Amino acid sequence: MSDPSIAEFNSRIARIEKARSKGFGFEADGTLGRSFYTKVNRRRLNRLRVPLVRPVLALLICGTLLKAIFLHHLGAQAYDDRVARLLEGQGFDRIGGWLMQADPVTLAVSAKITELVRTYG
Repeated sequence: MSDPSIAEFNSRIARIEKARSKGFGFEADGTLGRSFYTKVNRRRLNRLRVPLVRPVLALLICGTLLKAIFLHHLGAQAYDDRVARLLEGQGFDRIGGWLMQADPVTLAVSAKITELVRTYG
């Protein structure tokens, strides 16, 4: 009769030999083996997520700055009139009007631009 634990041991050895023939290695915990250099670490994953945040943030800042410059150049009344006309339009005009509405950040940046122009202009 065959011992079942020997059969299990032999199957485990066969799996290990098969894996080694494919190029897999076995490393002790805590050592700097091949997997340390080839596996994807968490820092690399975090770096992959950051490129999405930075462009969106830059787009928001540039859009707000552009709106503030328009608001400063045209004046509050003329700017509001143009945005109202966009909101009355069809399709993309409404979307543009909604995006171009003066929000508190745009008003604050426009006030700062006006202050800087009066000081240095």
